Amino acid sequence: MRSWSRRRSACSDAAVPEPDSAAAPSAAPSGARIGAPVGVPTPRYTPPVRSIVVVPTYCEAENIAGLLRAIRAAAPATDVLVVDDDSPDGTGRIAEEVGAEVGGVRVLHRVRKEGLGAAYRHGFRVALDDGYDVVAQMDADLSHEPAVLPQLLDALVGGAEVAVGSRYVPGGSIPNWTRFRRGLSRWGNGYARWMLRLTVRDATSAFRAYRSEVLERIDIDGTRANGYLFQIETAYRLSAAGVRVQEVPITFVDRVAGQSKMAVVRTMVETELRVTWWGLSLRAPRLSSAFRRTPGGRYLADRVAPMPLPQGPGAGGRGRDPEH
Repeated sequence: MRSWSRRRSACSDAAVPEPDSAAAPSAAPSGARIGAPVGVPTPRYTPPVRSIVVVPTYCEAENIAGLLRAIRAAAPATDVLVVDDDSPDGTGRIAEEVGAEVGGVRVLHRVRKEGLGAAYRHGFRVALDDGYDVVAQMDADLSHEPAVLPQLLDALVGGAEVAVGSRYVPGGSIPNWTRFRRGLSRWGNGYARWMLRLTVRDATSAFRAYRSEVLERIDIDGTRANGYLFQIETAYRLSAAGVRVQEVPITFVDRVAGQSKMAVVRTMVETELRVTWWGLSLRAPRLSSAFRRTPGGRYLADRVAPMPLPQGPGAGGRGRDPEH
């Protein structure tokens, strides 16, 4: 593991291993950054750590080129892993083309749309297997400002284990949302914090940076949520494991191009139902276990399974599985 201090170093020359054949990108030329055009010198930079940002995409053709160029301008030493769920609008192809232009971009072409959580799990595993010190994540629709990415990376160098771009700490804001939507989001975050005993104020933020060992510690491969609830599940695992989290204020803006995949009210209702079920499993395990033995409980558990708590060292004394 590399030292967590600032130091001068060239970008890594390590080759990137191929993932499974269904999502295999082309290998980078030897001695070049991921996705660097052949014959273009590898730029030198002074990164604190070797880092990569995972960007899941589905039908983001109108945003992906601008996002990749903005990331490259803001964090020239950070690689980008685009995880595309077979977008019919050509998002993956555009990412390949822009990646060849700006360098440092890799594209995983998944064979079908399987959901946000599945895309994150796939991308995180590829990044971890490739030995990155830091794995970040952000949305593809430009609602997360790439210029803030270096602040998240610096927070890890300063001692945090996870940095979260937060709307709900001093300095954070959501200027384009209606009062109703802001109220729903704040209430949902507050309810999740109370039910699941979270230490993160913005539990649904998808703008984060993790030390790689933290993703392994919370068993990121064992997460179950497959939509926007993925962020809450990972926030819960971080809290249960006692991970040091620093929240960095951000201004969250709505997309200006493309269509959102989220039905706000429906997503909120589904999220709170699952958070309630998980919270009951955590706070009243005997009651929830008895309920799961009833026909209605079995039906619900099959569709909204309570998530297991992280096990083993670093679980903060709360590492028991609410299913048992």
